[in-house]
Parts: sequence; C-alpha cells; structure tokens
Amino acid sequence: MLKRKMEEELKKWKDDPDHKPLILKGCRQCGKTYSVLEFSRKNYDSVIYLNFLENPDYRDIFSGSLEVSHLVMMMSALSGPGVQFIPGKTVIILDEIQECPEARTALKFFKLDGRFDVIATGSLLGVKGYGMPRSVPVGYETVMTMRPLDFEEFLWAKGMDEALINLLSACLEEEKPVPLALHHRMRQLLLEYTVTGGMPEVVQDYVNHGQMNRVLQLQRDIIRSYEDDMVKYAENRDKSKIRECFQSIPRQLSRENKKFQYALIKKGGRTSEFTGSLQWIEDAGIIVRCYNLNLPELPLDGNAMDSVFKVYMADTGLFISMLEDGTQMDVLKGNLFGYKGAIFENLVADMLSKMGRKLYYFHKDSGLEVDFVIRYKGEAALLEVKASSGNTKSTRIILKHSEKYHVTRAIKLGDYNVGRSERILTLPHYMGFLLRQV
Repeated sequence: MLKRKMEEELKKWKDDPDHKPLILKGCRQCGKTYSVLEFSRKNYDSVIYLNFLENPDYRDIFSGSLEVSHLVMMMSALSGPGVQFIPGKTVIILDEIQECPEARTALKFFKLDGRFDVIATGSLLGVKGYGMPRSVPVGYETVMTMRPLDFEEFLWAKGMDEALINLLSACLEEEKPVPLALHHRMRQLLLEYTVTGGMPEVVQDYVNHGQMNRVLQLQRDIIRSYEDDMVKYAENRDKSKIRECFQSIPRQLSRENKKFQYALIKKGGRTSEFTGSLQWIEDAGIIVRCYNLNLPELPLDGNAMDSVFKVYMADTGLFISMLEDGTQMDVLKGNLFGYKGAIFENLVADMLSKMGRKLYYFHKDSGLEVDFVIRYKGEAALLEVKASSGNTKSTRIILKHSEKYHVTRAIKLGDYNVGRSERILTLPHYMGFLLRQV
C-alpha cells in the first residue's frame, strides 16, 4: 500500500469542526479514489460509495429534489440493504462527480443539513463546457488538488527510511556534503523516479516487479486514456487540436529556448487557434505552465507575463513514455546528449509543481536566461538546472547586478554533492524536493 501525503490533508479537513463538503480533483489515475476510500474506512463507521462513471443509474438520485432526506432515501433504495446513514459517523463518497453535475449542486444542501460528511472526487472538473453544475455551491465546498506521487512519496514506496530523508534535510540546511553511500543511492533512486514517475499504479507495479518494460506499458496505457478523454470530453471542433497540442510537448522541450510556440504544433499554427486546446490539457492536470518574469523579484506572480511561458508534463515518467523506445535505458545510463537538459528541467518542474508551487523562469532577449525562479526562505531565488555540470553565466550576471534585479540568492541543481561558490548554493538534483521553504 502506497503512503500518500493526501491522507494527512484529509485528516486536517475532517478535524476542522466546521468543515465543508470536499472536492478532491486531479488528473485521471493519480490515486484520488484509493486515497479517499482508505481514509474513509479508517475514520468513519459507515462509508457510502457512489461511482457515477461505473453506475450511471446513480445520477437519477440527484435528478429531482436535492433535499438531503430525499437524497438519503434514494441512495438507500439504490444501494441495497445493509447501508447505514449514521449522523456524524457517515461519509458519502461521490466518485467521478463530473459525470453528475447536479451532485455538485447538492453539496450546498449537505453542508446546510450537516448530518453527513461528503467527499467528491473527479477528473476534468474545470474543463470548459463539460460537467458544469446548474449552480456552483460557492462558499459551501472545499476544493483540494491531488497530484501523482512526488519524489518523497516515491522514496517511501521504495522503503527509504525517514531518518535518511531527515539527514538529507540537515545536509541542505547546514550546507554540508551528503555521505557518499547515501549520495550514490539517491542518485540512482532519482533516475528510477525520472523514468517511473508518480502514477500510483505504475509505482506500485515497479515496486512489486522492478521491470521497466511493465512500467512503460502502464504509462503508455495512461497516455492513451488521456487521449481517449480528449475525444470523449472535448467539443468536436477542438478534439484534433487538443491532441496535436499534447503531442507537440516533446518537440517544445527539445529547443534551446523552451518558450512554448504554437507554430511548433503544426506549420502556421496560431495562438488564437490553439490557446483553448492548451488550456484544456492544463485543466485536465496533464501539463503545468512556467511563466516568464519581467523581473526575477517578489512578488513573482505580479511580475509574470501571461502570454510568455514554457510547458512541462506534470509527471516526468509520463513524459519519458512519450519518447521513443529505449529512452528509459538512456536515462538510466545517462546517454541522452543534448536532450538530457530537457528531461532534467521537466524533472525539477515535476518536483516544484507537486509541492503546489506555481512555476516561473526568467528570460531576456539579451540572452539572460534562468531555468526557474522560486520564492525560497522569504526571498526570490534563481534556480539553475544542469544535466551534469555547466556554467551559470546568466545567474552570475544577475547576482552581480543585484541593484537592478533585486536577487541575492541562487541555487544550482546538478550531478554533484552539496557545496557553495560565493552566492551560489550547489545541490544534487535529488535535493530539489527539499526546496519547500517559502
């Protein structure tokens, strides 16, 4: 059984005496249903589970009155004998709620009634034109986002002792090298995570069997399911554009300047033609955007340029699976030449976005470019990602002119141990998941 951080978030939600019905959304197959069911079985005497995708008849429960007593009566009728609705001790799980928009409207009435907890899960909840309820229960619901396993959760799955993770944190804070045996082990685990990613089914299969061919097959099955969703949920005029947009991501990241260009989707492609398609993929939780900054200073969101951005896959393992056969072994052996930089950039974007961070970078036409800019320990910090080693010319120029750029802190992630060179802190790639402090 995979340990997930979401369980602690669900516990905090339940412990709030004034908690509202919860919507847990996220990309398909990231573990929402499993986590909610595991949590519910541990924390409630009675669990009522309705899956609108597996059993469309459940939609009829919400087709008439949304008064809670009526809904309970209808659920009892469809769920059969043995189902108990115990005030204060029952949770109602509405799985795949995007298939029944009126069930989301009903969340307001469950909150006002107060007898039962409700947790709804769903994919593509925010996708324009699909699954929108008659009335969104603003103020009567809490929304959380669940993502695939992050690197730390992957380490737990691989049996990494918490004491060793704490040791890594201490090495970061004290800026001292990681002991070599642990350093080498972490480098290997990071490469495994890079090709495996964090989709729960994939990680569990890898832990059980350790076979990369099985990993690749499962990942490509997930990619196909995403493409099936594009056909199922998107409007007819958008289906082909969304797929073209999605399939262009590896090409977008192969360029030296990784700014997303609509012309790379197809020859002559325009912003007006594909902007909605890209938004659809982002809303589905498949990709994350990284916005360029006018200046690399706080507040980062206030300095972001909405129309200039890079795009990364939200899960690096799925990104690797979109490349040709053999790429997994190339990553594990380090034989990727120029494209290695794109993979490690996506890996760091994976780590940062799974923390819930929005992503930013800094690029000027003069040639200055920094891979990421993050808020770290109350300051703006430049974050360079090097596939192995590499110069940090742009970072050094920006640090030299702190009166202009207002940045005094920089971090370089690469294939080396912890160290410092003046104002640049060098860290091994695998420590990216520890850059949590804002």
